[in-house]
Amino acid sequence: MTASHPELLICFSHLRWNFVFQRPQHLMVRFARDRRVIFWEEPLDAAAGEPPRLDLRTCEQSGVVVATPMLAPELQGDAREAALRKLLDAAVAAEPRDIVRWYYTPMMLPFSRHLAAACTVYDCMDELANFKFAPPQLIGLEQELLALADVVFTGGYSLWEAKRDRHPNIHPFPSSVDRHHFAQARTLTDAPADQAPIPGPRLGFYGVVDERMDLALLQVVADARPDWSLVIVGPVVKIDPATLPQRPNLHFLGGKSYAELPAYLAGWDVALMPFAVNEATRFISPTKTPEYLAGGRPVVSTPIADVVRHYGELEAVKIADTAPAFVEACEAALSLARRPGAWLAEADTVLAAMSWDETFRRMNREIAKVFEAREAAARALIPAPVIRPSRRRKPVDYLIVGAGYAGSVLAERLTRQLGKQVLLIDRRPHIGGNAYDETDAAGVLMHRYGPHIFHTNSPEVFAYLSRFTDWRPYEHRVLANVRGGQLTPIPINRTTLNQLYGLDLQTDEDAAAFLRTQAEPVEKIRTSEDVVISQVGRELYETFFRGYTRKQWGMDPSELDKSVTARVPTRVNTDDRYFTDKFQAMPKAGYTRMFENMLDQPGLTVATGVEFEDVRDDTAYDRLIFTGPIDAFFDHRFGELPYRSLHFRHETLDQPWFQSVGTVNYPDEQTPYTRITEYKHLTGQSSQRTTITYEYPRADGDPYYPVPRPENQALYKRYEALALETPDVTFVGRLASYRYYNMDQVVGQALATFRRIAARAGYTVAAEDQVGAAAAG
Repeated sequence: MTASHPELLICFSHLRWNFVFQRPQHLMVRFARDRRVIFWEEPLDAAAGEPPRLDLRTCEQSGVVVATPMLAPELQGDAREAALRKLLDAAVAAEPRDIVRWYYTPMMLPFSRHLAAACTVYDCMDELANFKFAPPQLIGLEQELLALADVVFTGGYSLWEAKRDRHPNIHPFPSSVDRHHFAQARTLTDAPADQAPIPGPRLGFYGVVDERMDLALLQVVADARPDWSLVIVGPVVKIDPATLPQRPNLHFLGGKSYAELPAYLAGWDVALMPFAVNEATRFISPTKTPEYLAGGRPVVSTPIADVVRHYGELEAVKIADTAPAFVEACEAALSLARRPGAWLAEADTVLAAMSWDETFRRMNREIAKVFEAREAAARALIPAPVIRPSRRRKPVDYLIVGAGYAGSVLAERLTRQLGKQVLLIDRRPHIGGNAYDETDAAGVLMHRYGPHIFHTNSPEVFAYLSRFTDWRPYEHRVLANVRGGQLTPIPINRTTLNQLYGLDLQTDEDAAAFLRTQAEPVEKIRTSEDVVISQVGRELYETFFRGYTRKQWGMDPSELDKSVTARVPTRVNTDDRYFTDKFQAMPKAGYTRMFENMLDQPGLTVATGVEFEDVRDDTAYDRLIFTGPIDAFFDHRFGELPYRSLHFRHETLDQPWFQSVGTVNYPDEQTPYTRITEYKHLTGQSSQRTTITYEYPRADGDPYYPVPRPENQALYKRYEALALETPDVTFVGRLASYRYYNMDQVVGQALATFRRIAARAGYTVAAEDQVGAAAAG
């Protein structure tokens, strides 16, 4: 793909160019800046008996060529597909260039699958199979398209999570926002003629009115607050307009152009997203959310997964799952609209990182990678001389990638015990991996990547780490915020049961007998849901596990392997400790100090802020130890291994304490975060200020939790086979093993790996240094 020979991009779309201006239009306008773009629409009816023809018109603003097939209505079935194929062949016959096929719908594959393409893109904007009147052949055609596509994009993270195991090169691209366009709503004063007479306050929606809209909810809101005006802007599709609810304060204004939308938005006090929660909306990622926020309007939405995921933590976005709650949320949003300030600044901060230009740039880069891979494959057929770096770093015995527990333990052992020269690198600007802690501006020792509580039953692991730190005894306690604010111990114990059910269970036997009355028989335990329900019943499952699991994993427990909750932590006594391990403590001076002491060894060089790619070719080393993602090491040859990630929001408060225990869990699915941790409980510090951390699970970001599904393990096994065929590299740690290890398990695995290295090399380890020999991870 070069500037002198740009490719032709043909976009096959089920949405018409002039219907509504959204994702396809935003992207194709940008692609048309440096290549020829043909936007192929659904056919329109020609006069009966008229021969097939292709109407071509050029969009004056963008240069996109809009192609509309005109077919007589009697032309159906195979004859229709043959006619479309002939029109397509004629349209590209005079195009002496590489072709990129870009699909928004698999339904256009039958007449275009023969087209020779240098790159095929499937931009899966929505789960079309879930839409009303979806043709039955769509699912089969999508399977074929996924097999043909070189790269797949999805319209949001929920859709990516649902399809990521179906293609090796799939990327989530939530719809972005034209901020400058919609920001006009903050200053426009001229009201559109059909909206101006409508009294305020106005609560509005723009978009397609179809089966995704909860019309019954609109009716309830209109009836509950007749003093509000509900304004609905957009075309009515796939539903009978006669079925729209009729109320004096409910106004359906019809479709408007993209250019007109800011003027309508300017006249609203609150923007609405009254989507039905059904199969058609399960995977949507509405672009309206950032557009409404760019226009300076607070938003009220039903609990659409990607809205909750990306915007639920914003004060400007209210989420409501029932009609009464929706009315209440609208009232709160109206109050917010009257006092623009911090909530608007917070929204603007989020929007600053979003733009269609950035989405286009990243998508364009993925297409370029396809072309580059093809060119590299062609070059590989031509013998080339071996070129080695002329200047190399100082030779070392071992290059270790990753300065977390696995890499740091092995670096310490190899230098101290075997006298090796080791270079330890990490892409982050610090050592310690996710266990890194630091003193913040308030003087509170806090964990940048969420709470890390040390606990182990291994005397060997505890003794090994004790060489590098003194300990502060600490037993972690957690409360769960359930049923509207009730704080109760988690794991579930006898106290939990007494609080929730108003009981007076006095003995372990009483509690065990009660749990037996709650448990439900499950014929065969297959999923995490089965595990929990079979042990504690559906009510406790829904109270403590379902919502938390959905947030944490982005999936329902019924979709997750039973191993996730194979050992449900349920007790019949009153022990409220979160862990019951023999050794429970926190490093007295913090984890970072412990790592500093561990890595203070002769022969050990530590380099942070360094990527593996930056040193792999200019550092001379005998052996490589890799603790990063195993799929990344092999350039994602078989596709990316799925992970869940986390986003942390740290806050320092001008008060001595925030909560009564170290961590409070929030299992309710409508609360966007899973837990809040207050670090002074963990560190034992005394201060008039305190620091807390909110945790938000997410699909993108640094890898934290391998997703426990059989297909993911099968994918890992393919990478493991490659690792076994790479004997000069040792893979160790969570990411290299695609397993979630606790800290002590990683230490144990690293110590066991060291002993195998030493044994293979014929070293005899002194008796006093055999710490960890039994702690195989």
